[in-house]
Amino acid sequence: MSRTLLRGARIVTMTPGRPDAERADILVDGTRIAAIGQDLDAPDAEPVHLTGRVIIPGLVNAHLHTWQTGLRAVGVDWTLMEYLTHLHGGAVKHYGPDDMYVSNLAGALNQLNCGNTTLGDWCHNSLTPEHADAAVEGLVRAGIRAVFLHGTPYRDPDLPHPLAEIDRLLEGPVRDHALLTLGMAVQGPQYSSPDISVADFRAAAERGLVASFHQSGGDLAPGWDAVHAAGLFGPRTNVVHGSDLPADWIRTLVEAGVTFTSTPENELGQGHGTPVTGSLLSLGPAPSLGTDVDTVVPGQVLTAARVALAHQRGLDHAHHRQSTGTHADTPSITAKQALAWATVEGAKALGLADQVGRVEPGMQADLVAVDTRALNLWPAHHPIAAALHADIANIEAVMVAGRWRKRDHALLDCDLDTVKGRLQESGERLLRATDGV
Repeated sequence: MSRTLLRGARIVTMTPGRPDAERADILVDGTRIAAIGQDLDAPDAEPVHLTGRVIIPGLVNAHLHTWQTGLRAVGVDWTLMEYLTHLHGGAVKHYGPDDMYVSNLAGALNQLNCGNTTLGDWCHNSLTPEHADAAVEGLVRAGIRAVFLHGTPYRDPDLPHPLAEIDRLLEGPVRDHALLTLGMAVQGPQYSSPDISVADFRAAAERGLVASFHQSGGDLAPGWDAVHAAGLFGPRTNVVHGSDLPADWIRTLVEAGVTFTSTPENELGQGHGTPVTGSLLSLGPAPSLGTDVDTVVPGQVLTAARVALAHQRGLDHAHHRQSTGTHADTPSITAKQALAWATVEGAKALGLADQVGRVEPGMQADLVAVDTRALNLWPAHHPIAAALHADIANIEAVMVAGRWRKRDHALLDCDLDTVKGRLQESGERLLRATDGV
C-alpha cells in the first residue's frame, strides 16, 4: 500500500477537542489517515509539500439527482411545479442507460472538481436494472465515494419500492466496489399510502440501509403517523428538504435521531419553503447539505453552505431586531458550523460518519487541499473562512481513499473531452425528445 506525507498546510480537522486550524503533517497509509502531527517522520512515504494551502475533510454533497447532469441549467428559471412538470412529467421516460451513465460520470467528476469527495446520489430515474447499473458504473468510473440511493420515477402510492432490485444491487453491482454503498430513495409518507410507507421503511431497516425521502411544503399525509407508530423513524432515516414541517414533527424526528438534508439554494429559488436550518439548530442538531439538481443550480456544496449560513443569519438578525429593537452583538451561527454542515453532518446523513467528514487517524483519507495563495483568498487569516469562501479555482487537490483524483487544479485519470462530448450529445437528444422542456 502506498504512503503519502502531506507537509506544510494548515489543517481544519473538524474533530472535537482539536484546534479550529493547526499546522501539522498528515500521514496517509493506503486508504486511511495514519497520523496527524508536527514534523512526522515517515521516510518511506512520498512527501507532498502544501505550504500556503488549507486542508479540509472531503466535502459531502448529501443530495444530488446526478442523472440530470446532461440537462444542466435548462431549468434555471423553473419553479418547483415547473420542474416537476417538465422533468418528471416529460424528460424521465426518454432516458436510456447511456444517458444515465454519462450523466453520473460527468456529474460525479464535477463533484470531485468542486472538492466533494462523497456524494449522495439520489437516483429516482432507475427505470430498469440496466438504468441502475449504468448509473452505478458512472459513479465507479469517476472514482468518487458515493451512496447510490436507488429510486424510481414517481409511481402509484400503493406500489412498494422494488425490493428485488435492491437485493440484486446488494448482491452484485454495489457489493463489488469499496467506495460505493447502497441506500433507498423511497417515496416516503408524503407520496405513498400508509401501508406502503411502513413496508418501504421496514425493508430499508431490515437491510441496514439509509432510507431517504423528499418532503416540502409542510403538509403531512397519513403515512407519517403510520411510520412513526411502527417505530421506523431513526438514525438511518434521512429527510430531504423538510421545509415548513410543523415544529412538533421536527422535534419528534430529531428525538428519533433522523437526519435532515437541506438544499438551500434550490429550496429558496424554486419555492420549496423555508429551509429547515433554524428549526434544527434550535433543537441542537444541524442540517447536512445538498445541491439537488444541476438542471437548476450549480453543484457546489460550499455555495450551499454560504447560502444556508447567510439566509439563517438574516432570519436571526431580523428576529433579534423585532424582539429587542436593536441589532445583535454577535452572529447566531459561525463559519465553522456552516463548514460542518458540508462535512461532518453530510457524512452522518449518509451513514458514513465513522469513515469520512473529519480529518483524524483511522478515518478514510478523503481530503481537499484549498490553495489560499490565490488572490480571492489571500491573505488567509482565517483558515475556516478561506475554505468556506473557496471556489472551484481554489480546489487544488482532491484525495479519495488515499488516491489523488485531482492534482495541480486538474482532474486525473479521465478523458474530459470525450466525457463532455458524450454529455452534450445526451443532453441535446433529451431536449429534442421533450421539445426543449
